[in-house]
Amino acid sequence: MDLPGLEGLLAVCAVAALAPLVAVLLPGPRIAQVVILLVGGVAIGPQGLGVAPSIEIELISNVGVGFLFLLAGYELDPALLRQRPGRLAILAWLASVLLAVAAVTLLEVAGIVRTFVPVAIALTTTALGTLLPILRDNDMLGGAFGRYIMAGGAVGEMFPILAIAVFLSANSQYVALLALVAIAALAAALMLLSRGIRGRALERMVIAGADTTAQSTLRWTIVLLLALLVATGEFGVDAVLGAFLAGAVLRRWVGEGAASLGAKLDAVGYGFFIPVFFVYSGMNLHLASILDAPSRLAIFLGLLVLARAVPVYVVHRRALDPVPRLQLALCSATTLPLLVALAEIGRRNGSMLAENAAALVGAGVLSVLLFPTIAVALQARAKARLP
Repeated sequence: MDLPGLEGLLAVCAVAALAPLVAVLLPGPRIAQVVILLVGGVAIGPQGLGVAPSIEIELISNVGVGFLFLLAGYELDPALLRQRPGRLAILAWLASVLLAVAAVTLLEVAGIVRTFVPVAIALTTTALGTLLPILRDNDMLGGAFGRYIMAGGAVGEMFPILAIAVFLSANSQYVALLALVAIAALAAALMLLSRGIRGRALERMVIAGADTTAQSTLRWTIVLLLALLVATGEFGVDAVLGAFLAGAVLRRWVGEGAASLGAKLDAVGYGFFIPVFFVYSGMNLHLASILDAPSRLAIFLGLLVLARAVPVYVVHRRALDPVPRLQLALCSATTLPLLVALAEIGRRNGSMLAENAAALVGAGVLSVLLFPTIAVALQARAKARLP
């Protein structure tokens, strides 16, 4: 049943619309919508109802992954990385890199993985965007723990994105590094441009139309996102870097209007483009590969704990008490969106076996289901003990 154009998109959007309802109606702990979107994609895709992922859906999906990382860059507070939470988060991430490279190199020698780089990067990621709604609903973003999870999540998103841009570029690593410098210079130029127009007639016109039918700030945001996506594509660097830099640049541009624009970006991104990306990824997920080799899923889930949770727990031993430290370690090992993006990149450039891409995404799904649930349970248990 090959549904072309709008018909296929209708099926994808129906899954996206049903996901929040399913999340509420399912018994037990609340399941992250990312998981439901992926499962819905599998259900309607070629392995389920037979809806083929069309070119139209793929185009919207590409913009969706751009929005996903634009919002990651938009939420980043650079000042936090210079403080103690940021320094410890960077140290923990570097330790994760060493453990991930060592573990995946052994898997490559054993013939389990084709190329260790994308898998190693995947094991160092943290799904801050997925965690925030869960932690916010359980009042876990306040105090010291909130600062450490924000820092750890920012590092666990930003640094792997830079690694993707360098090591998984279509060009050589040296060309990719030069391209990275060029893209960073472009981003810096855009930031300087924002200062140049501040207080002038152009800025006043844009701000005046921000909350009218013109929606000028939102429209220029989309232009900025697409321009940096095109620029990174021309340089041969993966588009996620352009999207992330667009978010970082945008934060500087809007200044006091950050909260208002952030709400609009959430509405556009999470309301349409980002769910399409996750459903599309689910449609391309090789479920049969997981069923044929379930041991790979178990291996990758164990490596997420080894490479991400263990370093975080050890590095923060003097910063947090044992229970919040364990919560931080579990949340840091929670990952999915970047795994989906890496699986898509690996699938497209042939650097990742289909069964490993599926197993990695499956491990990410389990990490979202298990690790935050345990962290929240520890929080509830700690509150119950209070007099």
